[in-house]
Amino acid sequence: MHDHHRFPLRDRCAKTLAKPDLAKAHAMKFTLSWLKTHLDTTASVAEIADALTDLGLEVEGIADPAEALRPFTIGYVESAEKHPDADKLRVCQVRMADGVRQIICGAPNARAGITVVVASPGVYVPGIDTTIGVGKIRGIESHGMMASERELELSEEHDGIIELPGGEVGTSFADWLATNDPARVDPVIEIAITPNRADALGVRGVARDLAARGLGTLRPLAAPVVTGHGASSVGLTIADDTHDGCPVFCLRLIRGVTNGPSPDWLQTRLRAIGLRPISFLVDVTNFYTYDLNRPLHVFDADKLQGDLRVHRAAGGEVVQALDDRSYTLSAGQIAISDDAGVQSIAGIMGGAATGCTPDTVNVLVESAVWDPVQTAYTGRALKINSDARYRFERGIDPTFTAEGLDHAVALIQSVAGGVASGMVQAGQLPDTDRAYRLDTDRVISLVGMDIPAETQRATLTALGFRLDGDMAHVPGWRGDVQGEADLVEEVARIASLTKLVGRPMPRMTTGVPKPVLTPAQVRATAARRSAASLGYNECVTYSFIDQAAADLFGGGTDATRLENPISMDMSHLRPSLLPGLLQAAARNQARGHADVALFEVGDIFDGGEPGQQRPCVTGILTGRTGPRDVHGTQRAVDVFDAKADAEAILTAMGAPGKVQIQRGDAGWWHPGRHGRICLGPKVVMGVFGEVHPRILKALDVKGPVVAYTLFPDAIPQPRNRTTTRPALAVTDLQAVERDFAFVVDADVAALTLVNAAAGADKALIADVRVFDQFIGGSLGEGKKSLALTVRLQPTTTTLTDAEIEKVGQQIVAKVEQATGGILRR
Repeated sequence: MHDHHRFPLRDRCAKTLAKPDLAKAHAMKFTLSWLKTHLDTTASVAEIADALTDLGLEVEGIADPAEALRPFTIGYVESAEKHPDADKLRVCQVRMADGVRQIICGAPNARAGITVVVASPGVYVPGIDTTIGVGKIRGIESHGMMASERELELSEEHDGIIELPGGEVGTSFADWLATNDPARVDPVIEIAITPNRADALGVRGVARDLAARGLGTLRPLAAPVVTGHGASSVGLTIADDTHDGCPVFCLRLIRGVTNGPSPDWLQTRLRAIGLRPISFLVDVTNFYTYDLNRPLHVFDADKLQGDLRVHRAAGGEVVQALDDRSYTLSAGQIAISDDAGVQSIAGIMGGAATGCTPDTVNVLVESAVWDPVQTAYTGRALKINSDARYRFERGIDPTFTAEGLDHAVALIQSVAGGVASGMVQAGQLPDTDRAYRLDTDRVISLVGMDIPAETQRATLTALGFRLDGDMAHVPGWRGDVQGEADLVEEVARIASLTKLVGRPMPRMTTGVPKPVLTPAQVRATAARRSAASLGYNECVTYSFIDQAAADLFGGGTDATRLENPISMDMSHLRPSLLPGLLQAAARNQARGHADVALFEVGDIFDGGEPGQQRPCVTGILTGRTGPRDVHGTQRAVDVFDAKADAEAILTAMGAPGKVQIQRGDAGWWHPGRHGRICLGPKVVMGVFGEVHPRILKALDVKGPVVAYTLFPDAIPQPRNRTTTRPALAVTDLQAVERDFAFVVDADVAALTLVNAAAGADKALIADVRVFDQFIGGSLGEGKKSLALTVRLQPTTTTLTDAEIEKVGQQIVAKVEQATGGILRR
């Protein structure tokens, strides 16, 4: 957890020291030689990069340090004389491929008879961000520069210029290093890690994938041998309410270590991936974080007071972390404390008070398992980005906790000496054992690849799965494998999905194939085509809207609230398609487009559970219509435009031709200027009308706006599912029309009269329509007159006057019974 040691080392081709990009701060990097410590392979960097990308570990970049060092060449100092005007400068004659050059150097080790690295005029030196030129120093010309390791960004060494044990004059320094010290010019590979592949955050995990692909053999990982001598003087406990956040915690105390700079091989690997070596004890934790994906932490045991305890913060505790910043913990966040207080933020970063320094003699090495979710919440709340947090919140291998600790302890003892105590463990390893059935035939059904069963089993074995008959036991480092389909995915991934060959679907030799689209899909397509033909533009708006907009349309409840919204403007599932379309109209109006016709086909939500959503077709109109009349003139849109378009789209979706328009719907429609399109009193196929001005004001839309919302699921399915048309029914008998005028109360709906009249004789009455309304005059207050035309269509014989009179009496009786009105004389 020593991520304060991360250092934004610039790329060796860069010219400035740039601020680190947090988005890139935790990229997985490793060198070719580092990879080969786990993978026995002869593959080239290009072959490895291609395989990694194909395996799902996309290679984002390959840095070759040799390219930055190639302009530097090897020279030989033939003489070195003191500068006449400077005691610390020497005038050196350096033999190069094109002859002897005069170079002035102030390094203390500049002398005759040594082989050096020379930057000729025109060469860029990254360590000092300078391009070398020909210049005069105290009156004497200098034609180049002899470089130190720090100036070439090979190390922090700057006490003198590089002295090579040999080398041919004129040879590129990069070529010399490739032969004599290849680790210095080791290619660095950077890969992108998807959240499900936490195992690839260690070099060994990457090597395992490549070995399974066949690019080499995975080298065995030798079990560390650590002999414990006595008990640790530091005890350990985990609070009862913290076991869910820290199931297991292990540590060892090492007495008598000699801390100091890390060995060259370790420093070289850390520098190559952008980490600055600090001291050996700290570097070991950073090394195993990347090598085996095992984040560790080291305490200076002499700075601890009493035993360690893992607990939840009460709130308000302040810890000075290793990044030299102070953090205040909130209640419930997990911390590691001693008797003096909090000494580490669990799984994220250690405290400065007990951090290791070059003077550390007794070190406490920690290895623990931290809950991914709680680690992520704490890191986000404290705004700490560290390599430890990056790994713990994605999930590490819990079964490797103790072994990972002993790997670090063994390395510390081999380099820094010391005597290790017995292991102290608190808690128990979580049970991660799970197995799924390997159905080798599912690769064909799920992926479409024909992979032999033996190859599938060998693939899973190479990836670390333990096969027991048909059951595949998942290794602890593959927390993302959660089912049988994931086994198939692993097999297909290693086999390479690039080998997937497209095959045509089998054709039926006889008969007509069944429809592919469901009735709901057919209706949605018909609605889109119909709306587009009417001049609407289709929109696809977000299914998430802000709570204020959702409240306007009857939503915004806890049932539709998102637990983890993308933003505050997308906090709830939409209860209607209208808010998204109205907001789109407002954006168009703000840009000068006043005449808007938009529609959308999508789902709306009554809750957050399955089945609490339904499809809708919604359209809005605002501004002026197009040239719809014969004269090509325009007019303001009105509610009848919305009604006509709604009925046209319903017809396209297969709705019956006879519908009823009823009053009353939700409060976001303008009172008295909207209606429901119904089949009877209960089946509502849609709503049309003018949007309430209150809604328009809240959404900053300039009105008026007319709209419609249609519900495809409410349209009854046709009884006859064939595509043939029914037989044409015609009659030669003359239809008869009769007019009736009724005086009713002013609040009686015309539809009530129409339905009552139509029910008088359903076999004979073909149509009923209103043709006149009269209010006032001799009728008096609270009364109105509605005039109906009733069309009678005989089917067998011509109607007689008596039959017509009888039907007329039935109509009058039905209307009077339904409305309380009387026939107007």
